[in-house]
Amino acid sequence: MSKGNINVSVENIFPLIKKFLYSDHEIFLRELISNGTDATTKLKHLISIGEAKTELGDAKIEVSVDKKAKTITIKDQGLGMTMEEVEKYINQIAFSGAEEFLEKYKDDKNDTGVIGHFGLGFYSAFMVAEKVDIFTKSFKDEPAAHWSCDGSPEYTLEEHNKSDRGTEIVLHIADDSKEFLEESKIKGLLNKYNRFNQVPIKLGTKKVNDPDFTPKTTKDKDGKETKEPHKQIEVDNIINNTNPAWTKAPADLTDEDYTNFYRELYPMQFEESLFHIHLNVDYPFNLTGILFFPKLSSSMDMQKDKIQVYQNQVYVTDNVEGIVPDFLQMLKGVIDSPDIPLNVSRSYLQADGAVKKISGYITKKVADKLSSLFKNNREDFEKKWNDIKVIIEYGMLSEDKFFDKAKKFALYPTVADSYFTFDELIEKTKDNQTDKDGNHVILYTSNKEAQHSYIQDATAKGYEVLVLDSPIISHLMQKLEGGDEKVRFTRVDADFIDNLIKKEDTVISKLSDDEKEKLKPILETNIGDSNYTVQLEAMDSAASPFIITVPEFMRRMKEMQASGGGGMMGMGNFPDMYNLVVNTNSTLVSEILNADADKQKGLISQAFDLAKLSQNLLHGEALTSFIKRSYELIK
Repeated sequence: MSKGNINVSVENIFPLIKKFLYSDHEIFLRELISNGTDATTKLKHLISIGEAKTELGDAKIEVSVDKKAKTITIKDQGLGMTMEEVEKYINQIAFSGAEEFLEKYKDDKNDTGVIGHFGLGFYSAFMVAEKVDIFTKSFKDEPAAHWSCDGSPEYTLEEHNKSDRGTEIVLHIADDSKEFLEESKIKGLLNKYNRFNQVPIKLGTKKVNDPDFTPKTTKDKDGKETKEPHKQIEVDNIINNTNPAWTKAPADLTDEDYTNFYRELYPMQFEESLFHIHLNVDYPFNLTGILFFPKLSSSMDMQKDKIQVYQNQVYVTDNVEGIVPDFLQMLKGVIDSPDIPLNVSRSYLQADGAVKKISGYITKKVADKLSSLFKNNREDFEKKWNDIKVIIEYGMLSEDKFFDKAKKFALYPTVADSYFTFDELIEKTKDNQTDKDGNHVILYTSNKEAQHSYIQDATAKGYEVLVLDSPIISHLMQKLEGGDEKVRFTRVDADFIDNLIKKEDTVISKLSDDEKEKLKPILETNIGDSNYTVQLEAMDSAASPFIITVPEFMRRMKEMQASGGGGMMGMGNFPDMYNLVVNTNSTLVSEILNADADKQKGLISQAFDLAKLSQNLLHGEALTSFIKRSYELIK
């Protein structure tokens, strides 16, 4: 037996490992399973090229918990190690890697993204164990070895009588980590990190019906049949799927396979995905995966962190910042790449050239898939639009290359349930909706019910009215307007209809300038609300006497600031501002002008409340009072 000291610059680095990585100490199991997986896959390769004269057999990794002995054992049937290799890989290389990792990141208080990522390897075992034993036998014809360390720089290394190939790591669990002696805890960790591991993982056994046993059926004297119980056998409890869908070629998968994989990833998700995108590239980087488009509401209050990142089928994180473009982080699915440097800081990750290429590739694949869906089945694409529009609109705002592609398939629905691309919309509306100054006005509503009367006025003139109700649409309209200075988006309640799209013909006011000058202060006094600006306009005599409008610029700036970014600083704190458009050609307005003060007050109050009702601005007691007054007038 030999004894030795691990060459360390710190007196006792093991407590430092444990303390530094305390919040992620559960990753010890992932690291040790990964080592066993590497050992097994490397042996498989050596056998395939004739360098290992042995049979792989039914190679698997076995995890077992002995609560009484306070141990967890991870056993593989891979390469194994000779005593010389234990000295090299455990005492020198593995430890120097762990020490270097700690030295690099121990003072980095902010960049917690490195915690729990690959790089610690074997020595992560000391995050939960007070002592570790390794029993290992190489595939080479050499004696087995037993290495032992109690968490100090001292270790022992001796020959052992282990006869079967592979490595067995026994963790003697520390008192402060007893939670890991619960099999349910270990099962949960294996399901989290290793449910798609390349090598089968055994966690105990389970009973199943014997496939070779056929139950006999017997009849009693009355002819009643009785079937004997099915014979059960005990088999290995394999907890992982070694061939998940993303590792297969798309041509080998059916729609049902993708649906089943989605359910496997998200067993608590009750709605199916809308469609999927299979990623598969091996140059200039390696990347495989499947992304699913879930059903999304118009709300931006959506869960991110639903895309799982794997490295060679071992789960690493669901934080894909820097790897997947921000607008696609609302998707679900898996990406797997050995080229993502997961053992470095997040700031490095975001600056890494390979990662940027991966992000660009994913964006292109998503854009190509959406374009294909649009071209091949537009009707189905239109049906899905409300469920996917937030992602597409977000992408158009955040990625210029995606914007250029998406302009050809992004849709703009109308109140009549028609759908146009931007180019189709421009072509459809350019003649009827261009004003006298050459501005092409695109009308829209953000709420069909609340803005119903304004929509009616617009459609009565043959105008198309879009339904644009996502929380970021104000930003997208700004960007679309920036591409053509003559195109202008205006909500239907931004002004009265003749002012929204001004034509050459003007309506003459029945009131003289003097009468208008007299009328305005009467209205302002009776309205008594500084949030409303009185605007006198000559309109059709059959139009409403009072119309409340919401100035486009002010409202849009508030919306843009409220949804994050853009707008004008401080606009979010401004009260809502309205214009009260008064029709000077209305009979009621003439009556108001010529009435006594008491009657003026009643007429203005009733007309003002009616206008507020049309704009969905009348609530509570004010609405109750309006209904009572209306009832009295009818009586």
